[in-house]
Amino acid sequence: MDKRLFLLDAYALIFRAYYALIRNPRITSKGRNTNAQFGFTNTLIDLINKEKPTHLAVCFDVEGKTERHTDFTDYKANRQETPEDLAEAIPDIKKIIEGFNIPCIGVEGYEADDVIGTLAWQAHDAGYDVYMVTPDKDYGQLVRDGVKIYKPGYQGGSFEILGPAEVCAKWDIEKVEQVIDILGLMGDAVDNIPGIAGVGEKTAAKLLKEYGSLENVVANAENIKGALGKKIVAGKESAILSKKLATIITNAPVQFHEEEFCLKEWNKPALIEIFTELEFKTLGKRILGDDFNVFQSAPVGVQTDLFGNAIEGAAARTIIEKTEDKEIDDKGLITSKNITNSPHEYILVDEEEKIKQLVNVLMQQTEICFDTETTGIDANDAELVGMSFSYKPGEAWFVTCTTDYEATCNLLELLKPLFDNPDITWIGHNIKYDLLVLKYYNREIKGQVYDTMLAHYVVEPDGKRSMDLLSAQYLGYEPVHIEELIGKKGKGQGTMRDVEIQKLKDYAAEDADITLQLKHSLHPLLKTKDVERVFYEVENPLVKVLTDMEFEGVMIDVPFLLNYSKELEREAYQAEQAVYAGAGVKFNIGSPKQLGEVLFEKLNLNPSAKKTKSGQYATGEDVLMKLAHNNPIVADILAYRQLTKLRSTYVDALPSLINRKSGRVHTTYGQAVAVTGRLASNNPNLQNIPIRTERGKEIRKAFIPRQGNVIISADYSQIELRIVAAISGDENMCNAFKNNADIHTATAAKVFNVEAADVTKEMRYKAKSVNFGIIYGQGAFGLADNLGISRTEAKEIIDNYKKEFSGITKYMDNMINFCREHGYVQTLMGRKRWLKDINSANFTVRGYAERNAINSPIQGTAADMIKMAMIKIHDSMKKEKLRSKMIMQVHDELVFDAVPSELGVLQPLILNNMKAALPLPHDVPVEAELGIGDNWLEAH
Repeated sequence: MDKRLFLLDAYALIFRAYYALIRNPRITSKGRNTNAQFGFTNTLIDLINKEKPTHLAVCFDVEGKTERHTDFTDYKANRQETPEDLAEAIPDIKKIIEGFNIPCIGVEGYEADDVIGTLAWQAHDAGYDVYMVTPDKDYGQLVRDGVKIYKPGYQGGSFEILGPAEVCAKWDIEKVEQVIDILGLMGDAVDNIPGIAGVGEKTAAKLLKEYGSLENVVANAENIKGALGKKIVAGKESAILSKKLATIITNAPVQFHEEEFCLKEWNKPALIEIFTELEFKTLGKRILGDDFNVFQSAPVGVQTDLFGNAIEGAAARTIIEKTEDKEIDDKGLITSKNITNSPHEYILVDEEEKIKQLVNVLMQQTEICFDTETTGIDANDAELVGMSFSYKPGEAWFVTCTTDYEATCNLLELLKPLFDNPDITWIGHNIKYDLLVLKYYNREIKGQVYDTMLAHYVVEPDGKRSMDLLSAQYLGYEPVHIEELIGKKGKGQGTMRDVEIQKLKDYAAEDADITLQLKHSLHPLLKTKDVERVFYEVENPLVKVLTDMEFEGVMIDVPFLLNYSKELEREAYQAEQAVYAGAGVKFNIGSPKQLGEVLFEKLNLNPSAKKTKSGQYATGEDVLMKLAHNNPIVADILAYRQLTKLRSTYVDALPSLINRKSGRVHTTYGQAVAVTGRLASNNPNLQNIPIRTERGKEIRKAFIPRQGNVIISADYSQIELRIVAAISGDENMCNAFKNNADIHTATAAKVFNVEAADVTKEMRYKAKSVNFGIIYGQGAFGLADNLGISRTEAKEIIDNYKKEFSGITKYMDNMINFCREHGYVQTLMGRKRWLKDINSANFTVRGYAERNAINSPIQGTAADMIKMAMIKIHDSMKKEKLRSKMIMQVHDELVFDAVPSELGVLQPLILNNMKAALPLPHDVPVEAELGIGDNWLEAH
């Protein structure tokens, strides 16, 4: 059997994992960022599963100075501070490694590279094939036959293995030993190795081709003509020092003992404990099997201190304690309460007389927790199996329903007095689902609702919020898991109809009971966190609005889509043939690898083309757009991509989403997804229906009204810029809106110091880019790239902008400073976003938080405004008893299925409510525009 040793460069892989997820961080229910732990564990288990190593070790840098620091004080001096979340992740990662029974190795005074280099060569001499797992290019100097670099895939990309031939090709050198010569000549900005000033990678490779080594280059410095020779003469000492700094030590005081490095049985109890703490729900199942769940008690329950260290003699607590202000204790306490050890009384209600008795009891209450059990997760296509009710912790009732629709409707008639009682507040977790199910049985709840999912959303917008997770976090209670009743996801999974009645009763009643208890825990936090206004005026009242919109759905013109699909297929074929003609060869256009080889090797469209982390050429849209003027093949490739994506993602997919009951498409709005407050949309995702291209716009023709009706589209005019003007109070921008001026022309006039009448189309375009870019943290580099202008010109435009619109610059500074002091920013309605990285010592992480501090109040206020408009319009339409319906919301746009005879009332009703939904400071006017047509495109 082959002996295969894999040596992992811990910090290189950990940093990479952390930054790969920085824009979409994994946050636990307790607010911990687990990017690094999750990414590293994924890399490790993928490696074990794919490569089947016989031996493995993970090598860490050890804190303290090395010989390189003695040689060069500024070695690695320019490195950013480690992000705090990442630093906190290291102990977890070491626990994970130890749980896999893999040795963690570090040697004081030496870097991980030195440890890996030493072990690699020792193991190779002992007959092992060695793979150094790292994205670090410096390891090329260690490569030889039998010792290779294993570069893991990045963000879904494939891995790369580099032996001597690959290393030499990558650096354009003749032998791997020259890697340190190249690094000595060119330096390494990452490690602050100086090299020779003005010598880059290509120049270094060229010098080595002629002279063979750095020492020969330096020795011949006087013979090298021109500026380059002078640079080498001046940088001799720096080059020699740099080569020493870049040389990986291969005789560190560490020994390869194969018995210590061989893969062993995992310590599953240790893995269960750490995966539970990190809430690795899916990853935990993948590694430990389907029996793993993140709520199970660890094998040995211990109380821990703030840093996760066991407190001797302390038993596992059964209740998560709360502080005086109701904040949750964040000490990683173990969940130990469940249905088997907690007092409860769950009653089955399966007869008409029992239902009447229950109604009499519930009619006396002012708050009732309510939950439905159904045959599926799609509320528009599910049947009611039963309903649970609770008004007192530890007590709940479960009312069963039959498979017969009419019989269930008759049963619900008995509950009508309860549902019709306007004085009862109905508590639920994602109660929109339950309201939607009831609507299919012709039942509505007349009282107010209180959604615990939304309460948690405004209290903790970044956290996960499934009922099971919140139960663990806030109640220390592990609910019964649905898989225990209906099996695991997949073809073999049953439905709630298959569950034995007593088990179903306990499961359903527990849901209502626990949700009620969650309400009691979360409710005080609304006041503590000062988010009551956004909860009661924005999020909670929107539930019934979205319920009605989702129930109504939208008609789809299927014949149009079938014809359009054929049209797109023809055009895609034509684009495909044009690509082949331009390339002179047939290949898979959908393969980035093959496409890159054709564009950059065969056609040589860009001699300095960059490769992705997986070793392939970058062929994303941004890359291709910059090459469009080089060769007409690029336009054909972009056209082919657009046409095939439109056809598969939208045109062919929409008919399959038509509901069998209604004959319409019903999206599901995610109200507690985006941290900014924006609504999400799923199946179909209405937010992603294309609008920027002519071919994409055509899809909107498929969205049509009910027979005899028309579509109304109403959207806010430049709402985010109006909000910027209002909350910054910038005089010039406020006046532009008050005077009803074209904001981009007004901006251009100020920035370019010309009269509005003299603003050219190009000036306006540049001003528009700055207007939108500045609030997203765009700098001169981004603006230059976006507009295709020099960085000098871009900087000048931005400087002029900041001078003329000084109020906006002041707003940006004020938001960052406010966030640094308070830890959050907020919208005009008080929606908060907590940004704990705002004071991070790492400028990349801090910069991301600063951009969010500027942008979140703007995006969030826009989100609050349209939500409030929806509530007001919905209420007004009901008050007017209109038959027209609000059917879609897409960003700043509302879409209606309108009865023509009601247009005289409906149009001003929509516009007036949109304009008045949330008045802006400094009297900045809010404007909305409205269009009417026979389909969505025509109306828009």
